[in-house]
Amino acid sequence: MKSGLTYKKAGVNIDEANLFVKRIMPLIATTKRRGVLGKIGGFGGLFDGRFEGIRNPILVSGTDGVGTKLLVAKELGKYDTVGIDLVAMCANDILTCGAEPLFFLDYFATGKLKRSMAIDVVKGIARGCRQAGCALIGGETAELPGMYKAGDFDLAGFCVGVVDKKKAIDGSGIKVGDRVIGIASSGLHSNGFSLIRKVFRQSELKTKYAASILKPTQIYVRPILSLVKKFNIKGISHITGGGFYDNIPRVLPKGKSVAICKNSWPVPSIFTQIQHRANIDALEMFRTFNMGIGMALIVRQKDAGKIGRLLRRFKLKSWVIGEVVRGKGEVII
Repeated sequence: MKSGLTYKKAGVNIDEANLFVKRIMPLIATTKRRGVLGKIGGFGGLFDGRFEGIRNPILVSGTDGVGTKLLVAKELGKYDTVGIDLVAMCANDILTCGAEPLFFLDYFATGKLKRSMAIDVVKGIARGCRQAGCALIGGETAELPGMYKAGDFDLAGFCVGVVDKKKAIDGSGIKVGDRVIGIASSGLHSNGFSLIRKVFRQSELKTKYAASILKPTQIYVRPILSLVKKFNIKGISHITGGGFYDNIPRVLPKGKSVAICKNSWPVPSIFTQIQHRANIDALEMFRTFNMGIGMALIVRQKDAGKIGRLLRRFKLKSWVIGEVVRGKGEVII
C-alpha cells in the first residue's frame, strides 16, 4: 500500500525547523537583559512591565524589514549581516522618540528552510540586539513553499521600547535657529536597493562593491541614549526610505522648516558612484538615500559642539549640517 501524503512531502519539514530552533538557542541567550521572563519556545515572549527609574512609562513600538537588500545577500551568499540591518531599522526608528529598546521579535519566511543560512541570519539578529541592548524574546520561522521559491526568503522585525512620558521626544520644542547635527551612516544602510541593483552589474556586486553594499546599518542606540540624558535633544530623524525630504519633516512643528547645507559633510563615494552611473539628479538622491547621514538631531545652537565631542567618544563622526528656519515643514537643501 502506498504511503499517503505528508507535510514533509508537501514541502514543510517540521523536524528541520525544530533542529534550527535548537541551534539558535545559544545565540538568543546572548541577548538576554533585565526584564526578560520565561524562555524561548512558548506561544508568547514575556517581559516584565516594571521599569526602574521611569515614573510614567510609555511603550514605543516599531516594525520594519530589510527590503531588496536581501536579494544582494542571496547573490553574494552572505547572510550574517542582514539580521543586523533588521534590528537597526526597527531600533533606530523607536529611538527617535528617545525610547530605550527593550525586546525584539523576528519573522523569517522562506520557500525551503536551509538551516545554515537561517542560522547566519539569526547570528546577525542576535548581534544587532546586543548592539541595541534589547532582548530577542521570540519570533517565527515560516516555511512557505507555495509562496517562495527554494532559496528565497524575507525578513521582518518588531521592536518595543520604553520612554518616560515627560522625556519623550516629539519635536514640539523645536525653534528657529536650532541646529541640525548629522551623524554619519555606515554606508547605504537598507534603502534604495531596488535602484542599486539596476546600477551595478552582478559581477560588481560580488567583487568590487560587495563589502560596501552589504555593510550593515549603524545602530545608534547607545550614543543617542547617552546624549538624551545630558542634553535637550529636541528632535531626531532616522534617515531611511524617503531620505532627507520625507524623514526630517516628520519631527518638525508647524511653521518650521530645515535648511541643509549639502557641502557641510563629505558624501561617501558609493553615493557619488550611484549618482554618476545612473545620471540621477540631486533631489532624487536626497530623497532615496541617506547620503552619509544616518540620523539627524535637532538641538540648541549652544549644545552642538558638546554633542559632537560626545559622539566622537563613541567613534561616530558628526557635523552641523543645517538649521531650523521659518517655513511650511519642508527641507531645503
